[in-house]
Amino acid sequence: MTTERLNNEASGGGSKCWSASNRRWPVGKIVEGVARPDTLTPADRYQELFVDVQMSRVFEDSKTFVDCVPLKDPEEILDVYRQRCFERNFDLPAFVDEHFAVQQLPPDCFNAEPERTLEEHIESLWPVLTRRPQENPPLCSILPLPCDFLVPGGRFTELYYWDSYFILLGLLGSEYARRNDLLQSVADNFAYLIDVYGHIPNGNRTYYLSRSQPPLFSMIVELLEGSEVCEAMDYLPHLRLEYAWWMDGAGELRPGDAHRRAVRMPDGAILNRYWDDRDSPREESYAEDVLTARRSHRPVHEVYRDLRAGAESGWDFSSRWLDDPEDISTIRTTGILPVDLNCFLLNLETTIARLSERKGDGVLAEDFRQRAAQRRAAIDQWFWSESEGAFFDYDWQKQTQRENLTAATVTPLFVGCASDIQAGRVAEIITARMLAPGGISTTEFSNTGEQWDRPNGWAPLHWMAVQGFSDYGHNELAHTVAHRWLLIVSEIFEAESKMVEKYILRPTTEHATGGEYPLQDGFGWTNGVVARLLREHPEDPATACRAGRRL
Repeated sequence: MTTERLNNEASGGGSKCWSASNRRWPVGKIVEGVARPDTLTPADRYQELFVDVQMSRVFEDSKTFVDCVPLKDPEEILDVYRQRCFERNFDLPAFVDEHFAVQQLPPDCFNAEPERTLEEHIESLWPVLTRRPQENPPLCSILPLPCDFLVPGGRFTELYYWDSYFILLGLLGSEYARRNDLLQSVADNFAYLIDVYGHIPNGNRTYYLSRSQPPLFSMIVELLEGSEVCEAMDYLPHLRLEYAWWMDGAGELRPGDAHRRAVRMPDGAILNRYWDDRDSPREESYAEDVLTARRSHRPVHEVYRDLRAGAESGWDFSSRWLDDPEDISTIRTTGILPVDLNCFLLNLETTIARLSERKGDGVLAEDFRQRAAQRRAAIDQWFWSESEGAFFDYDWQKQTQRENLTAATVTPLFVGCASDIQAGRVAEIITARMLAPGGISTTEFSNTGEQWDRPNGWAPLHWMAVQGFSDYGHNELAHTVAHRWLLIVSEIFEAESKMVEKYILRPTTEHATGGEYPLQDGFGWTNGVVARLLREHPEDPATACRAGRRL
């Protein structure tokens, strides 16, 4: 079945149903009662003003400006800038302050009240992290959504794709979420984005529309259906549309060729990579990307594309994507086939097959069963290392497996496509090489300056490891990982009364560093994973942790 046919059949030729309540939105319609965003991204809208603001560092964080709200019509602001920018004493920061409003929450809004337990603090954060689309300011970069949504926290004031799955893990046990109908809203918002834009973007900002993030929508609807929140069948058209988007152009590829996110291997198998449809600096990290590209010997547009693709991976950034682990200008994300991305797409294929069978469409179900079987065989063929006993990414341009062992090796266990023997060997190599005092190391490279490397640890990787090892019967290792992660999280909570984005994987109150911005408070996916683990491990000492009190 071609990608074009998948698109046509999934869309039904007209407006698309996005939820069980049978509400419909024609493509492109703005949600009623929600402010209209700017039709252009900030870089396209403000042109030389945008470049001047970002490159002169009016704001310390490049993301601040792209999230600002214009106080006048954007075209008028640009016209005034062009009239005034050559004045002798022109003050760019003052001009920006006059014409834009910064949208930021005070950092202390994420702090726990005295004597609150860790679980109580997480529950209290859900309202703080909830956003209502009707409150969106007009003519800025935030995209409308039909339902309330949750943001990660800190500088991240919009919905994020793969973050939402891990946030949902905690929301499923939240009374606040039930009272405010936030659970089905997660799926409905994503269905709406697929209807309007053809895919789920990185986040609901105009500057994120050229890329997605790890495709976990199939897991989201499965999780919600398992908790009797919604019917997964209602989202089958959207799952098929998302699949068609990731597989665009795959049917026309010859062995060794690639188009957007699809790559055909020498044996004819189709695998996927991360990509971005733009090859310019990321708008939210504009100055950083320009400086990175200047250090590279490659054409700048290639560096920009690989940086953007690295952002689509969610691992932004890591030695995982670099030729030189200590030099981000050597990034080659689009040349690497990630094991976790292909596992997530395998889950999407099996979900479509299962739901199609339930719908009574045996032909489509068989088609996707075959697709899933072919991908599963390709995962074994191209990602599994028998000599190492682990799954590694594959460099399709250099035609060799990557040597960098990463926590992504647990993903085949998480989606259930590893054999029992493979799972046992992954458990052994994780125990020997990746297990840290605070949980699972992200990679084996330390002090690279990138936040997805040692010594940092991240909530989503711990959840996938705990679930993967548990599903294959490695319960002691799963419990060890969960326990160590909870203790590290509680260490910071006891010392500072807050949840944060990432953690150093050893007993310390030192903050995790690396990457393009300081450590962020909040924090959505940490809250979700920790809340779920505390419910599943009530005997863990972290359940007794209170703000400002050491165990």
